[in-house]
Amino acid sequence: MATSHGSSNDAPTLDDCQTALGYRFRKLQLLQAALTHTSAANTRLSSNERMEFLGDSVLGLVTCELLYERFPEYQEGDLTKIKSVIVSRKTCAEFSEELGIDDFLVLGKGLNNYAEIPMNVLADTFEALTAAIFLDGGWDEARRFIRGFIEPEIDATATLALASNAKAELQQLSQKTYGDSPRYCLVDEQGPDHDKCFKIAVEIDGNKFVPAWGRTKKVAELNAALNALASLQSRPVPFPSQ
Repeated sequence: MATSHGSSNDAPTLDDCQTALGYRFRKLQLLQAALTHTSAANTRLSSNERMEFLGDSVLGLVTCELLYERFPEYQEGDLTKIKSVIVSRKTCAEFSEELGIDDFLVLGKGLNNYAEIPMNVLADTFEALTAAIFLDGGWDEARRFIRGFIEPEIDATATLALASNAKAELQQLSQKTYGDSPRYCLVDEQGPDHDKCFKIAVEIDGNKFVPAWGRTKKVAELNAALNALASLQSRPVPFPSQ
């Protein structure tokens, strides 16, 4: 027996789902198909499996386009690493949870009895919904829908990616210039235990560069690395310490 995962007394409707998605379908059957798991379909072809296949590619292409625009200086390997984080199964499942999609899913009896919908089901459904919007509204609508989720993820991931690149660049430059590797030295820390700030300086072959503050040690190390890079390249330091 196929049922919605939402409460039968106050069952969410396709109209509610469209409101959550921020998109109105011309062909509601596409939305219905995207929400129908294999366990509830009469045949696998009438489930959302084929849509998952298409949605995965649309999601990947939009993400690649955004990363290509955002990081013009990054090589293929760097872009691939960031993409793998942004469009992981875990992230796609979180997008579905953010939308409240578990209330609209059509599941078979076995899955419908789960206290929580499995992560892979939520991830697959997000991809299927992406495909449904693409098929119904075209590339521009699919891109708009995806960007709303992906751009914040890119912002969150960018700092870590930048930190990795800055530290790698500083490592290469310090080896070339001094024949030594950079060391990250904690200079100071302030604030209560639950809200500390850290001041870190880079030291290379006995030379200390302008330290930088950060809300975490990782951020402070990134800022310190960027300061050291700027000094070595005769540019103004971006994070002058106070």
